[in-house]
Amino acid sequence: MANDLTIEQRQVLDLSNRVIREIKKVIIGKDDIIIKVLLSILAGGHVLIEDIPGVGKTTLALALSKALSLDYKRVQFTPDVLPTDITGFMVLDRESNRFVYKKGAAMTNLFLADEINRTSSKTQSALLEVMEEGKVTVDGVTYPMPDPYIVIATQNPIGSIGTQMLPESQMDRFIVRLSMGYPSVQNEVTMLRAKHSQVSIDNVDPVASAAQLSQAISVIDNIYVAEPIFEYIAAIAAATRNNRYLKLGLSPRGSIALLKMTRATALLKGRCFAIPDDVIFSINEVCAHRLLLNQKAKIAGITIPQVISEIVSQMPVPKVKG
Repeated sequence: MANDLTIEQRQVLDLSNRVIREIKKVIIGKDDIIIKVLLSILAGGHVLIEDIPGVGKTTLALALSKALSLDYKRVQFTPDVLPTDITGFMVLDRESNRFVYKKGAAMTNLFLADEINRTSSKTQSALLEVMEEGKVTVDGVTYPMPDPYIVIATQNPIGSIGTQMLPESQMDRFIVRLSMGYPSVQNEVTMLRAKHSQVSIDNVDPVASAAQLSQAISVIDNIYVAEPIFEYIAAIAAATRNNRYLKLGLSPRGSIALLKMTRATALLKGRCFAIPDDVIFSINEVCAHRLLLNQKAKIAGITIPQVISEIVSQMPVPKVKG
């Protein structure tokens, strides 16, 4: 199979590299996270970042919105945030004596749902419904979300005071779950030096438009996937559903998410077709939040990444000609 990228595919690759360079101006030492967030967006998915406060989650979302010229809104989720704050509501226009739609915070290109696990389950569900359907319905009238539409949600780790973790069915709506983690000592020194030099979000330049991003997402959908890759993904999913350590395996939505990330990874690595390594590149981020350990695994101290690693190591790797 020839690896000749089309003009459109080369444009997406160039756009991706430009965006990554801009975000690296303000997010230091987290290249892998930057790449996987961008892959998720190109794959048409939403991102859940589960981490402690203060590691750059909001800065990452802001840098993405600026580099991609996206309309951006952020809501700090608290127990008093209502579903209508997210979806919008009808208000009476006194001039026309008619009810008109007042847009909610989620009506934007890139919506940052900060600390989503600090709000009520009803508000969480309202946002996740918008994510799934790409539209809101208020008083029987449907309003489509802008194109592109991306949600980046952050969630505090288990054990934080006043939090309500998302249930598994809602976690499944996110194409990936990521953790930025603490920077290394060297990267933290670099970050402190950069802050001292007044490097800020203002240094990020717009290098793409919302229309270009929408086009890029459609180009990703056309990356070639050979039959053995489909079978490889399906076999991995089946293995999670029959694993001795798991009580909840990978859903069909999870398999589709893995396929979308595989396509996006292939293009960002400069290929117009997918290979098994593209499947594995983000497999933990795509699958881990969709799997549940059983009691046997918890007693034995087994972790989900260990289960995924075991499944992958025992799975025959298909041969795909390049």
